[in-house]
Amino acid sequence: MKKYILLPLLLMVFALVQTENLQAQSDMKIGYVEPMVILERMPEMASIERRLQNFMERKNREIASKEMELAQRLEDFQRRRSVISAEAREREEESLTRMQVELQQLQGNAQQELQQQQIELISPVIEKIQVAIDTVAEEMGLTYVLNTMTNNGDFIILYVSEEVRRNFNITERVMAKLDI
Repeated sequence: MKKYILLPLLLMVFALVQTENLQAQSDMKIGYVEPMVILERMPEMASIERRLQNFMERKNREIASKEMELAQRLEDFQRRRSVISAEAREREEESLTRMQVELQQLQGNAQQELQQQQIELISPVIEKIQVAIDTVAEEMGLTYVLNTMTNNGDFIILYVSEEVRRNFNITERVMAKLDI
């Protein structure tokens, strides 16, 4: 007897939960944003790009100096090679090999340092953009905000109707929050 009473009750509860899920799904509002457009228009980006450019130029000069030093030592070694002892030749070859390895490490370190510098400089700007996105999404009552592209430049959103574009592209609103 309890089974017969419990089964309809469970079915009724399940039906109510399903109805609430459908209601929640129909209330879902999804917006999208183009963060790269915002990032490109941020006033801070000009300064960040200059700093990164200066950093790269400084590292490139340092690498070029080491390359010239290595080339000069190699040229000098080639001229003296036939007149120095086998032992001196071996020491010089080892020294040149070490210099080559150091140059390669310097190049790798410069690339890592540049990436670290980019992260340090751009992170506060990205955080600022995220706060503005959050604010706009809350004001509009959005459930989700999608990015239009991946970091690799692949599109996530392949089609947006004109109505959705007008109503749910929050890029301009986010830029307004950021005073851009």
